[in-house]
Amino acid sequence: MQVNGQAYRAIWLGGDGRTVEIIDQTRLPHEFACARLGNLMDACAAIRDMQVRGAPLIGATAAFGMALAMVENPSNESLETAYKKLFKTRPTAVNLRWALNDLKSKLLPLQPDERVAAAYLRATQLADQDVEICSSIGDHGKELIKEIWKRRGKDKPVNILTHCNAGWLATVDWGTALAPIYKAHEADIPIHVWVDETRPRNQGSSLTAWELGQHGVAHTVIVDNVGGHLMQHSKVDLCITGTDCTAVSGDVCNKIGTYLKALAAFDNNVPFYVALPGPTIDWTAEDGIKDIPIEQRNTTEVTQITGRAPSGEITTVLLTPETSNAANYAFDVTPARLITGFITERGISKASKEGLTALYPECA
Repeated sequence: MQVNGQAYRAIWLGGDGRTVEIIDQTRLPHEFACARLGNLMDACAAIRDMQVRGAPLIGATAAFGMALAMVENPSNESLETAYKKLFKTRPTAVNLRWALNDLKSKLLPLQPDERVAAAYLRATQLADQDVEICSSIGDHGKELIKEIWKRRGKDKPVNILTHCNAGWLATVDWGTALAPIYKAHEADIPIHVWVDETRPRNQGSSLTAWELGQHGVAHTVIVDNVGGHLMQHSKVDLCITGTDCTAVSGDVCNKIGTYLKALAAFDNNVPFYVALPGPTIDWTAEDGIKDIPIEQRNTTEVTQITGRAPSGEITTVLLTPETSNAANYAFDVTPARLITGFITERGISKASKEGLTALYPECA
C-alpha cells in the first residue's frame, strides 16, 4: 500500500537480513515513523505496546520474533522461552498462537545451527502468505460491493461502515475488512466509508482514516454511537469488520463495540459481513462467548487520550476525574446469528460451523 506515494508493508525484513522493520502505529496519524526490532524483547514490546496490532500482523511479528530469538540463542531452551514470552503479549488474537505453533513445529526437529535460516525463511513465508490471503479476501469482497453498486445505481457511491482498523496496518498488506474497499476503489467503483472513531485507542479515527486518506478513498470519521442512526436513515449499504478470533460456531471476537454495530445492522436490515482470514479461526473454540478470552488492557487507554495540540505538540491529556475507576475490555463477541456472512480468502460463507468447515475441510 502507499504512504506518500511510496509502497510499504506493515512489517518487513531490514536491509541487514536480520533486524525487522515495522511502522510504529503508536505515532500515527500525526507522525509517520518506522521502528527497528533487533531482538526478542523488541518484538514482544512491539506487540504488547501496540506498535503493531491487528491479528494477522501480530502473527507475522511473532514469527519474526521467533527468528530474532534464534539469532540470540538457537537452543531448545531459548526456543521455548521465546514461545512463552511472545505468547503472553496479547491473549486474544489467535493468529499469535497459530504463528508461534507453526514456527515451533518447524524449528524443533532441526539442529540448533539450522534454526536461524529456517526461522527467517518461515517467517517471511507467513508474511507473504498473509498478503495473498488478504488480497484474495479483497477480490471476493469486491464482488459484494459491486453487486450493491449495480443494484442501487451506478451514479451513487456505496456507503460502507467499518469499525476499528482492519486495513493494511492490521495485516502485512491489503488488510481484511478494508481489502474489498481498496479493490473496489481501484476498480473505479465509487466508495464512501463511515469510519468509527473506535474508542478506546481510536484506531478508526487515527489509523483507518489515515490509510484511507493515503489511498484516496472518500471517508467520514464519526463517533462510535452514530452508526445506528446512520443505518436508521438508510445511509449505510454494508458493514464490514475484521476479526481477532473466530469460534467454530461462527461467533466473532473483535474490537469492543463490534457487537453493538452488529445489533444495529440486524435491526435495520443492513448486511453485516466479517472479513475472515483462515488463520484467525480458533478450531478449539466451540462457543465464542464461553471459549475466547477477552483481554483487559491498561485503563489509561480509557482515562487518557493523545492528540496534537494547537502548538503542534503531540500531548496526552486526562479525560476523567482523577478519583474515578475505569475498565478497559478490549474485545467483545458478536454471535453468529447477527452476521450475514464471512468474506474469506476461499470465498464467502455463512457464519456457521457448516459454513466454515465447508471452506476449511482440512481443519474440521
